[in-house]
Amino acid sequence: MSEHLIEIEHLRQYFPAGGFGKNKKFIRAVEDVSFFIDKGETLGLVGESGCGKTTTGRAMLRLYEPTGGRFTFDGDVVFDVEKKQFADMLPYRKRMQIVFQDPYASLDPRMTVGDIVGEAIDVHKLAANKQERFDRIISILERVGLNSEHANRYPHEFSGGQRQRVGIARALAVHPEFIVCDEPISALDVSIQAQVINMFEDLQEKMGLTYLFIAHDLSAVKHISNRIGVMYLGRMVELADSYELVDRPLHPYTKSLISAIPIADPKQARASKRIVLEGDVPSPLNPPSGCAFRTRCPYADEQCAAQVPEWKEVEKGHFSACHHIDKCN
Repeated sequence: MSEHLIEIEHLRQYFPAGGFGKNKKFIRAVEDVSFFIDKGETLGLVGESGCGKTTTGRAMLRLYEPTGGRFTFDGDVVFDVEKKQFADMLPYRKRMQIVFQDPYASLDPRMTVGDIVGEAIDVHKLAANKQERFDRIISILERVGLNSEHANRYPHEFSGGQRQRVGIARALAVHPEFIVCDEPISALDVSIQAQVINMFEDLQEKMGLTYLFIAHDLSAVKHISNRIGVMYLGRMVELADSYELVDRPLHPYTKSLISAIPIADPKQARASKRIVLEGDVPSPLNPPSGCAFRTRCPYADEQCAAQVPEWKEVEKGHFSACHHIDKCN
């Protein structure tokens, strides 16, 4: 038994982008990402589009074959690329699941909801007979706020929020221990988002689930997460307890993200200072040398251009990768 349920060390994920031999180019989607998640915990992962959040979650589950790094689940090695060690994924598919971002694209339109949820039960042989299978499907649908009438309907007959519930039911069908929630609320109306987040929290409490919760919305992530990691251009730049990160960010990129959270109180909103970053995010095909954030950072100097900042624990439980933590704070 490991101290942590999930442990990721130096994860890398590159995608080929043309060229041959020495001129072969790669998109560096994830570069040297390390973190752990304890049992029953939710780790939030935030950052702007294209920063590698989703790729990190998918590489962990080997929906992409990782380029480098090591992943251990409950003390067992799922993959260690450097040692060419890759476990058979079928038993782990039962223990680790994913809820996809787009509830419209992730459900097969030709299958009924009962068959979508029941497919995993069939693959892993979790029901002894048809009646047990049916009872299990209905029980899971009821857990996510649907009922037995919904089992015979097709995905096009549901609203976006209901479809996402079907996606969550599919993930729960095998009673997993860990779920990658890949932006599960970004395609939903704001009124539905709160319902889905509350449902995730209830399910976690009742089933003892562990989440990697990927999202754009920092205020939603703060609400559901125990700790939050911030990614920029494929690298993790900061990781801390959720309220610690929001109240006292150390990295200049995190400060900018947090300054963009809308404040409901007009007086507070007027008093708060928005930190606007200049320039655009560089291409992951040709990232800057040294610190990935240096092209947009007001504190950048020659050291930032020459050297990748070390990922280190600045305070207890608060990690960051920046050469000028003291200057920024």
